Amino acid sequence: MTLERHDIHVIGGGLAGSEAAWQLAEAGWRVRLSEMRGAGETTPAHQTESLAELVCSNSFRSDDANSNAVGLLHQEMRALGSLILREGDRARVPAGSALAVDRDGFAAGVTERLAAHPNIVIVRERIDALPEGPAIIATGPLTAPALAEAIGAETGRDSLAFFDAIAPIVHHESIDMTVAWRAARWGKGGDDYINCPMTKEQYVAFHAALLAGEKTEYREWENVPYFEGCMPVEVMAERGVETLRFGPMKGVGLDDPKTGRWPYACVQLRQDNASGTLWNMVGFQTKLKHAEQVRVFRTIPGLEQAEFARLGGLHRNTFLRSPELLDPELRLKTRPSVRFAGQITGCEGYVESAAIGLLAGRFAAAELAGRPLAPPPPETALGALLGHLTGAAVAATYQPMNVNFGLFPPIEGRTKKADRKQLYTDRARAGLAAWMAREAETTHAAVA
Repeated sequence: MTLERHDIHVIGGGLAGSEAAWQLAEAGWRVRLSEMRGAGETTPAHQTESLAELVCSNSFRSDDANSNAVGLLHQEMRALGSLILREGDRARVPAGSALAVDRDGFAAGVTERLAAHPNIVIVRERIDALPEGPAIIATGPLTAPALAEAIGAETGRDSLAFFDAIAPIVHHESIDMTVAWRAARWGKGGDDYINCPMTKEQYVAFHAALLAGEKTEYREWENVPYFEGCMPVEVMAERGVETLRFGPMKGVGLDDPKTGRWPYACVQLRQDNASGTLWNMVGFQTKLKHAEQVRVFRTIPGLEQAEFARLGGLHRNTFLRSPELLDPELRLKTRPSVRFAGQITGCEGYVESAAIGLLAGRFAAAELAGRPLAPPPPETALGALLGHLTGAAVAATYQPMNVNFGLFPPIEGRTKKADRKQLYTDRARAGLAAWMAREAETTHAAVA
């Protein structure tokens, strides 16, 4: 396939763009996948040229499809042949009931699969204007300025924006395991987390150090809100002395083998690569300056001699007012040949971004084939997430959102709280099966 001959242009090689390109290619369409990293360009958050690089946590969150909305989303994506979930499963590392991955192995796997696909050509280039033909834009929260300006000119709206933060990663050999211990909360998943306990005195001193630590400031980003799901740890600390104890530093459910009791507060680290040499600090996104991170985080018991493979950081995240600008098939209303996918639409999270990429790819494939594809029903995880992006949300107050059961249509009738999640998942599975069957029928009819 030559560069000039393609059926559709996918711009952005993150999780959403990679998934969209895969879905289109698997459906038989020729894809030009453009990624600016590798063409002398990068972003404040990326460190490599790999496709689907994970720039924050290495966790895809819960993999429990029976009681968790994101676990259900995992299951639905696997059923639809998701490349991101397939490679995530291959690169899996221990994380209890969560799906966490070796970030380098995962990105390498996605890059290799896309590069080897006969219907995909990967071009290392920066795109500065909206394409004229069929396209999917999946450039994420760090869209290059020229393309962002082109999108703004087309939509006539300024993008919303918020800060996003990255957590530090620690070398395992530098953790003092005579102080820390391995265990999962409530014993779920065995010993998948490293736990650094704090007494009340240690916690109070740590809280004060967070507040006093010198932070990175970006004047040009003033008055931009943080996304609640990725809030810097020191911003949480500003909300009150007890906030962190009931958030990322809660000791509940963790029995310290040295005392037999739960610690007053606890910092958890999660395995970040397959070999177990790197561990990330769970919930410790931060905008502390690098020297301050080293100083403050080395006051955590067990991390006094910590060596950091990566320190935390802060970057800007932008997204569209999707309920106002996109139709139910993720097409830009003012230019229907262009679809958007991933975080730029206002979904939040690795899996959610990939899921919207999956849907954008399947919608585009159906349109290229001249056959209809209705959106997945709202009772599915895919449909609920899509409904949040393109449904009746008030655009003026639209904010990024992880998938959760609050986005699903409510269960009719009175049910016990303990039964509700199972009812949501049972209903979703039936809805997805029916939707997949209808898609198969329309595909067969189109081919016939």
